[in-house]
Amino acid sequence: MAGHDDIRLIGVAGRHKHLPPDPWTPPIPIAHLSLGSPWLYEAWLRFGHPAIERATGRVDVTHATAIIPPPTAAPLVVTLHDLAFLHEPGHFTRHGVRVFTDSLAQIVRRADLVLCSSQVTMDDCLSAGIGAERLRLVPLGVEVDEAPPAEVKRVRALYSLPERYLLFVGTVEPRKNLRGLVAALAQLDDPVPLVVAGAGGWGEIDIDRSADVRFVGFVPKEDLNPMYAGAHVFCYPSEREGYGLPVLEAMAQGVPVVTSAGTATEETAGNAAVLVQPKDPADIARGIEEAAARRTELSAKGLARAHKLSWAATAALTAAAYREVAR
Repeated sequence: MAGHDDIRLIGVAGRHKHLPPDPWTPPIPIAHLSLGSPWLYEAWLRFGHPAIERATGRVDVTHATAIIPPPTAAPLVVTLHDLAFLHEPGHFTRHGVRVFTDSLAQIVRRADLVLCSSQVTMDDCLSAGIGAERLRLVPLGVEVDEAPPAEVKRVRALYSLPERYLLFVGTVEPRKNLRGLVAALAQLDDPVPLVVAGAGGWGEIDIDRSADVRFVGFVPKEDLNPMYAGAHVFCYPSEREGYGLPVLEAMAQGVPVVTSAGTATEETAGNAAVLVQPKDPADIARGIEEAAARRTELSAKGLARAHKLSWAATAALTAAAYREVAR
């Protein structure tokens, strides 16, 4: 772990027929258990085996980086990005809600520490029965590496992007409010195409098919930063988030941001974004036009915010949690 020489990371995965291709190849050594997905998660939740030590040998700390906690004899640290399923279960599949509910019950019982990306998520954890003494605020961060103009030009040509475009980045699923964002396009005084970058998710996304919306699918990291940098405005009017990392990624590229008031993304953005009511397309349109008009100001504020919320700070807080519980 860079900058923390006393910590050695080992990843744990289920059985796979093939190693993952780039960009999903993990940067750390991976130990494999005998079961593969989805049986591994079901075995963990229903039967409490196999323990991760079956793959790794003895460890000092186990860190579940998502909501499903693995069986382990070591102290357990869990990262919870959000508990959105408690508020809007209809935004998820029934199977997903069941898995999340069972996982949360185990986390309440077993976790030594729970790392939360935002204060909003910490408040949800408190309501779910996780005591404040077990909660730690660990905001996610970014590395500010602004894409050069040549890269912006390359990506614009590669994806056939227009000279001006609005950008949304994220999994296409109901809570991301893509329908509301598309409805806002029709209310802009100066219409601009919307580019949607992200893998397909779940749920029906009923949007106006006459709108100028271009789905480009999953975008690898080497193309994503230039895509952010070339955007006219980054739009993220999600109805509920646990943090909203794309907001910070856009700010790191100097792009003006529009995001939702009253959600975790407001907390992430600080004072460096235009806030809108996510369920009001007219207000989303108003926010887009305001962000474009305040481009120079918001670019400077966004870059300052991204520098403040660094990935190095996230790593340091996470390492401190490991040391706190290590046996």
